[in-house]
Amino acid sequence: MSSARDRRAAGPHARWNTRWSNWARTEHSRPELEIVPRRTEQIELAVQRARDTARTVKPVGASHSFTGVAATDGIRIDMSRMRGLVSADPARGRVTLWGGTHLWELPAILAPLGLALANMGDIDRQTITGATQTGTHGTGVRLGGLATGVIGATLVTGAGDTLVIDEDHHPELLPAVALGLGALGVLVTVTLQCVPRYLLRAEEAPAGLDEVLDGFVERTREADHFEFFWFPHTRSARTKTNTRLPLDAERDPLTPAARFADEEFANNLAFGACTAFGSVAPAAIPRVNRLIETLSSRRSYTDESHRVYITHRRVRFHEMEYGLPLDAVPEAMRELRAMIERRRYRVSFPVEVRSAAADGLLLSTASGRQTGYIAVHRYWRDRDRGYFRDAEAILASHGGRPHWGKMHTQTAGTLRDRYPAFDEFAAVRDRLDPDRLFGNPYLTRVLGE
Repeated sequence: MSSARDRRAAGPHARWNTRWSNWARTEHSRPELEIVPRRTEQIELAVQRARDTARTVKPVGASHSFTGVAATDGIRIDMSRMRGLVSADPARGRVTLWGGTHLWELPAILAPLGLALANMGDIDRQTITGATQTGTHGTGVRLGGLATGVIGATLVTGAGDTLVIDEDHHPELLPAVALGLGALGVLVTVTLQCVPRYLLRAEEAPAGLDEVLDGFVERTREADHFEFFWFPHTRSARTKTNTRLPLDAERDPLTPAARFADEEFANNLAFGACTAFGSVAPAAIPRVNRLIETLSSRRSYTDESHRVYITHRRVRFHEMEYGLPLDAVPEAMRELRAMIERRRYRVSFPVEVRSAAADGLLLSTASGRQTGYIAVHRYWRDRDRGYFRDAEAILASHGGRPHWGKMHTQTAGTLRDRYPAFDEFAAVRDRLDPDRLFGNPYLTRVLGE
């Protein structure tokens, strides 16, 4: 219970005992104190306050993770007032951003500088720190996840100190800090290596699932970006191949009417109605999915990269995703398909398959190996966890590593063997947060005490 003195000391931009939920409604907590800082010094004070009062402290961005990685009952730091551009070096393609900056804000920041992100996922609601800290990625076997573009950061550590981390200052910490699960401190700023603006030529088409799986590895290695979606209970997949083009190439964007018909009507209104119906009448799901399959058509368009990457998704869902060795994806998908039919699960959401380049980040799902990603989803009101449990068993059996921001049941004991640099990350954590001020139950489960 907070005292009047505590309330005065917290300052005007503070809230007490507010309830927090993530976007997927899978995690909840009630922070004793929430602050909304405007300056680094206020974050330092919040960390020191946590030390003095034996509380934990956690920064929270857009709350788009499906796990409890950002949950706290202690002090919550809302980064929403620390957004936007700090500095830029267009000649070297570098920008420094405040940690609360959302991905959807980046095109307006980067475009005037002639820059863009090298790759993106299909959702842009996250903050740049939330996305990088949990290992958010797009697709493209020659391109890394967002965290591989982090070349510098300003971090408030568990001691309340502010460290500059880049190629000239503490460079040995960068492979841990770039993707640190929020376990190492509060990222105040992030410096990104960007690329010149570019266009993407998108080609979307249906194809038989077996055909897609047979050619998956080759097709993934040939394309700049390749992914596909498969609706369970159907025989075909929807493929999407994006080809990178120079900015002065001819554009052929989707018209506003076409974008509305596809994204708002088909992907949100109609699909939302189908999944809601399926949650109360699961026996109808296979027929609904096969109807959706018959409506899948070909289309192609060319536009600025961020307009091609991003799809606005308003239907709430739960998600589990694992990164597997690239060559293991086809067999894992076939096992997943067989399991769904054998166990008679009724699954309304598609399975999504993507890829990423190998990287050197200590806790990246693509650390040290080319990676294929398999993501399974459930409508958020569907309480059946059997599908996720059985899917996880298959994905984990192929050497899979769970996405840090998505649902899974792995523990430090099982994850240590999957990450060669796990103990190296633990040593960095001991250095930057020896008292576990940034800890919470999720981090204790996946990283240990």
